[in-house]
Amino acid sequence: MDRQKLMKLTLTAMVAAICAVGAVIKIPAFITTAALDSAPAFLSVVFLSPVLAGVAGVIGHFISALTTGFPLGPLHIIIALEMFIVVWIFGVMHKKGMHFWKWPVALILNGVVAPLPFYFIISPAFYWTSLTSLPLATLINLVIVAVVMPILSKVFVRKEGRVH
Repeated sequence: MDRQKLMKLTLTAMVAAICAVGAVIKIPAFITTAALDSAPAFLSVVFLSPVLAGVAGVIGHFISALTTGFPLGPLHIIIALEMFIVVWIFGVMHKKGMHFWKWPVALILNGVVAPLPFYFIISPAFYWTSLTSLPLATLINLVIVAVVMPILSKVFVRKEGRVH
């Protein structure tokens, strides 16, 4: 394995570990298991590819679900895939310079669209109840990212030979 691949893999693992720390910081909610597990994944788009940032988000979600006993059972696979997609889209938008639109898109996708399958799988009541806390949890995660991202962007100055 060359140095670049090893560095990317190591950074992805480190972000996943930070997601694990955020996973134990729960946001009080009625029915969902909202936590600060997605902030590190969203933040990692500064120095990781959108795919690797999405992978870190998947790992972060599984750790968050593990700390609450997997209340939705195997349905957490759907949530993890949604987390991957949302972080990936956020990362692609960040890389393309869509610095304004990535925020509302991430908020709407993660806070409103992501729980939509559960409207049909579990019940409409579950979906509407999750809308009382999931958008707020997403907003808190994104505010953390918005505060830290400019600082982290200055640290990870992109030069030839650095992580892309």
